[in-house]
Formats: sequence, structure tokens, C-alpha cells
Amino acid sequence: MHSPSFIALVAFVAWTLALLLLMELLRTGLVLLGKVPANGFQPDNANLSPFMQRLARAHANCLEGLPVFGGPLVAAVATDLTAVTDPLAYVLLGARLFQSLVHLTSVSAIAVSIRFTAFALQMVIGLYWALRLLSASA
Repeated sequence: MHSPSFIALVAFVAWTLALLLLMELLRTGLVLLGKVPANGFQPDNANLSPFMQRLARAHANCLEGLPVFGGPLVAAVATDLTAVTDPLAYVLLGARLFQSLVHLTSVSAIAVSIRFTAFALQMVIGLYWALRLLSASA
């Protein structure tokens, strides 16, 4: 049986891959329909729909957050210190999923505030884990 830390880490990676897969499926459809040439995509999807732009940014947010929030999970799993990260592993994962889903649905002021709250929760958890892991290894 895998620890919550291991499951949350793998699920975080899987979510990041799922967003990438969705983006590439939608891009492939645009190419096949002749709406965008295969070499006509910008990394941030700036030349595409607002949803595609939000999707690119949600995926980038996951990539940016993976080393910061996944790093303590990797460290905990690798050093058998998952007792530090297990209690909040699913909370972190839930906050990441929620942040992405809100990002995909809206950029209204309230949505941005909600999204930031989810991100702030991840920052607090990540900092807590880093401090606890550092003190556990001392």
C-alpha cells in the first residue's frame, strides 16, 4: 500500500499530464480541421481561444508548482519521512486540482481570488513541510 504522499505526488504528475493531453488533443483537432497550421501554435496559446489560453496557463502553473510542492513529497518518500507529509498530502493535491479547475473556468476577479487562496494554501503546506523535513533530518 502506498502512502498518501506517494499517491498525491503521482496524482499531481498525472494531473499535469492530463492538462497537457487535453491541450494537445484540442490543438490536434484545430490542425485537422485546418483552423491552425501545425506550426502556428504559441506556447501560451495567445493566438487561440480564451479557454485554450487558460488551459496553457493552468498547465504551466502545474509545471511551476511541481518542483516546489512535489519536491517535499519526493524528499519525504525517499527518506521514509512520509509521516511529515502524509496528513496534508491530499489537501495539497485537492488545492492544486481546485486551483486548476477554477483557472479553466474563469478569470473573473472572484475566480482569481479563489484561485489565489488555493495557491496560498499550497504555499503554506509546502513551507510547513520544508521546515518539518529539515528539522526531522537534523
